[in-house]
Amino acid sequence: MAGIASAVLTLGVGQLVAALTSPSAAPLVVVGDAVVDLVPPWLKDLAIAWFGTADKAVLLATVGALVAALAAVAGLLARRRPAAGVAVVAALGAVGVLAALTRPDAGPLTPLPSALGAVAGALALVGLVRRVDRPAPAGRRALLVGGIAAGGLAAAGGGRVVSGRRSAEASRAAVVLPAPASPAAPLPEGVDPLGGDLTRYVTPNADFYRIDTALVVPDVPAAGWRLRVHGMVEEELEIGFDELLALPLVERWITMTCVSNEVGGDLAGNARWLGYPLADLLARVRPRAGADMLLATSVDGFTLGAPLADVTDGRDALLAVGMNGEPLPREHGFPVRMVVSGLYGYVSACKWVVDLEVTRFADRTAYWTERGWAERGPVKTASRIDVPRSFARLEAGPVTVAGVAWAQGRGVERVEVRVDDEPWREARIVPSVSDDTWCQWVFDWQAADPGSHRLSVRATDGTGEVQTQERAAPVPDGASGWHTVTVSVG
Repeated sequence: MAGIASAVLTLGVGQLVAALTSPSAAPLVVVGDAVVDLVPPWLKDLAIAWFGTADKAVLLATVGALVAALAAVAGLLARRRPAAGVAVVAALGAVGVLAALTRPDAGPLTPLPSALGAVAGALALVGLVRRVDRPAPAGRRALLVGGIAAGGLAAAGGGRVVSGRRSAEASRAAVVLPAPASPAAPLPEGVDPLGGDLTRYVTPNADFYRIDTALVVPDVPAAGWRLRVHGMVEEELEIGFDELLALPLVERWITMTCVSNEVGGDLAGNARWLGYPLADLLARVRPRAGADMLLATSVDGFTLGAPLADVTDGRDALLAVGMNGEPLPREHGFPVRMVVSGLYGYVSACKWVVDLEVTRFADRTAYWTERGWAERGPVKTASRIDVPRSFARLEAGPVTVAGVAWAQGRGVERVEVRVDDEPWREARIVPSVSDDTWCQWVFDWQAADPGSHRLSVRATDGTGEVQTQERAAPVPDGASGWHTVTVSVG
């Protein structure tokens, strides 16, 4: 217990020091980030498949549990050999310092939280072990151990308070988005035909999926944000947040999809984005001949590589500041992020973006391409059954089958549903805003035969290409295959 209490103090002091220097440098966070960078892509995919958007919380809890176990070992060792116990604590601190130094955004103060936390933990461990071994009532020893642990929790709580006061939320609350020079198209009549039973055409900000590598949401006040555009250009450019808001912004509906989305998965969402066209921004810097990649870098060092031709071919590709009528939520990239229609997020949707380099795929690689994913990530045609759910028990008679389909940039021309091995039958497509968004679809099925039935769906995109039946895992360029659910008719 003395070892665990010392670990709580170590992490608490580290959290407090990080709040005063850099919130992303807290010991658990830097170690967790290092784990994220080191694990193979298949393990990341497995974590997303098992835990979804809770994968980061699970990772931090796992790291915390491992630290607690090693701290207990340190406590046991310290009773007989204090130097051995201190060595374990020092080793944990060294891991934190090393992880902090390897962060892409590492600075002179980044290792400080792990270092000072380890010093505090080591001193507490030595002091506790010496006092625990002295004759004293058990209650007094327990009180001492509990006091150290409470001190660590208080330090951690103080760190959260300090971080909250420094948070960019206050900056976000002060942002007033300008009216778009080109507003988004109004929603067509008929969307959301089944109400809440079918995926909503517009995904609320709070429900929009979040997949990124940041264990702690970067804290970027709007006033301090600046974007540098450089590389293979005729003229470099730097722009601040107020300058960006002063430009003629456009508003567009764009459906985003994560490359990690499994067949039938929910890592997709549709929102109304406000931003400045990336093509117009790049026209100001005049890319040189031979450039074919836009390397985007986040404030936390994450990078992605978008095909330059796709960003400048006239599709909706934005440097976004707004989402569904409000400033970007911090979790979704406040103050500024990229949104590009028709590309998976890992090559197009850089959050908290601070640097754009015009370069070549032959010269530079980005975070995910270094880990085995494809260089270019065009979105594959996909469709999904939302109603009824798998293993639903249905009454014989009319049954509504419904879902969503998407093929950003190409649009969805047809959606078909098949019951068991019967012929494919066409579903009704609900009108959508544009080819850059998903569409909802509805199919009326007369469920007459009792027993188990298999429902399958496939879509045909605007070019006439039918969604492939061939199953493929997300790695390296997105999942494919028909979504199927099994239901029982009573």
